Formats: sequence, structure tokens, C-alpha cells
Amino acid sequence: MTPLFSTLRTLPCPTLRQRTEGRDEVYVAAVPLTAPRGPAQVLVSAAYSLGVWNLQHFMVIIKPRSLQNQPFVYDFQPRDPENFYEGFAALSGKQVPGVVLKRSLKRLPKIRCWFVGVSVHNGIEVANKFSEGWSTELVVGKHDCRHYTNGLVKNLTGERDVLARLSSTFTS
Repeated sequence: MTPLFSTLRTLPCPTLRQRTEGRDEVYVAAVPLTAPRGPAQVLVSAAYSLGVWNLQHFMVIIKPRSLQNQPFVYDFQPRDPENFYEGFAALSGKQVPGVVLKRSLKRLPKIRCWFVGVSVHNGIEVANKFSEGWSTELVVGKHDCRHYTNGLVKNLTGERDVLARLSSTFTS
């Protein structure tokens, strides 16, 4: 009789490709915040380079199950992120006009891009429906790219507060 533990060691562990086969892959990416040109832009870029978690712009990337399909990125940002007055108003906690964007990418980013799971349903359809219902009135800290990212990932994968999990691994 073969011991149970020796049998378990020989079982193959499924690869990422096997676990996600037939489902859309979901990623979260971070890029520097956009700021008006000049000192504000230098400050924001420096904070991003130093890895200051809260001074990054977060977005969701969906890589459709078909290998020929290119990834799509969804994000929520101010309508005019380089406008000094809107930037100042946003940082002051005031409501500013926002916009939900959907763009295609040639490939996944190589840095600051984390695989967070697979979509339970068709990821592009879920993301489009979620984005259509998203209020575009942006308030930093209350209704911004972090809330959009957490909400969209929850709708896609079921995971709540993905940025809290990523933040703990990012700063560790």
C-alpha cells in the first residue's frame, strides 16, 4: 500500500495557464498620477519612483481568454488631469468632473502590474456594464480611481478591497 503523502507529492500542480483557461485574466496596474507640468509633475513623479502607494493612479486590465485578443485597460480619472485648477480642487477634496476610460494595450505592463484573479463571467461585458453605471463625479479619497478599481475587481472576481491586499504585499 502506498502512503498517502507520497501520492500527494507526485500529483501535478496546475499552472497559471491551466487555472485560468477559458476565463478572462484580471490585473491591477499602477502608474504615476498625472499632474500639471512643472513642480507638481516633478513631485508626483518622484513620489511614484519612491513607491508611495497612495500617490499612484490605479486601473484594471482585462486580458480576454482568447490569446489573440489584446488586453483592455479600464480606469477612472479627472476629465482634464493636467488642468491646474481642477487638480487643486481635487486635492482640496472638492468634486471635479471625471471620466471612465477604456483603451486597448499591445501587451501587459512589465512593472507595477499584478495578476488578481479571473473573471467569473465575460470580463469585458462585466467591465462595460460596471463602467456605464459608475458616477463620473470624482472626489479624491471618496470616489476616485481606487474606489473604481476595487469596485470593478469585486464585480469581475468577487474579491473585495483588492488594493488593501496589494498594498500589504507592495510595502512588505
